[in-house]
Amino acid sequence: MFMATILEQLAKAIEDSGVTRYRISKDTGVNQSVLLRIVKGTGGCNLETLDTLCDYLGLELTWCKSRGKRR
Repeated sequence: MFMATILEQLAKAIEDSGVTRYRISKDTGVNQSVLLRIVKGTGGCNLETLDTLCDYLGLELTWCKSRGKRR
């Protein structure tokens, strides 16, 4: 669930950026097929790619460890 939400937000940021997936791919080195899968909601990416795309799009990725009890 958590990763899906991040990918949905990333897909929206890619679409809202006004930059083509081709240009994002060339600027970041992230394969266009990965970008397409993210935008279509049919695939994900590793944390390195996620970090690269967030940096390129001006997004901040924050990871917070849950403080709840584990079962």
